[in-house]
Amino acid sequence: MDAVTKRYLREFIYSMLAYVLTLIPSIAVVNFLADNPPNAASIIVALAPVIPVIFMIFFFLRYLSRIDELQQRIQLLAIGFAAGTTSMLTFSYGFLENLGFPSISVMWVFPIMVFLWGIGLAFISRRYQ
Repeated sequence: MDAVTKRYLREFIYSMLAYVLTLIPSIAVVNFLADNPPNAASIIVALAPVIPVIFMIFFFLRYLSRIDELQQRIQLLAIGFAAGTTSMLTFSYGFLENLGFPSISVMWVFPIMVFLWGIGLAFISRRYQ
């Protein structure tokens, strides 16, 4: 593993730890305040876990700019696969909701995209080995 990847993984782990440490109390406070109408404080608490995610995105973009061209191509193809597949899945499910299927929260789009990105990365990386 090269130095760029090691640095990215370290930054990602710290960001993920910050995310988890922010998410748990955020959910607890939001659940506690669930019966009250939203106010500025509750909105800030609910959105607090987004801050570490912003750092994750920044670190990932910096990582992408520092890896070699082949790795950039692999990442691009994996992200394209994830974006296209997620779009097709959510678009299709939207039509199924018109038939009475239960609504799914928009919050699931990002985890689905990350999951599919990982799958795409595994398959596409194998092609270049």
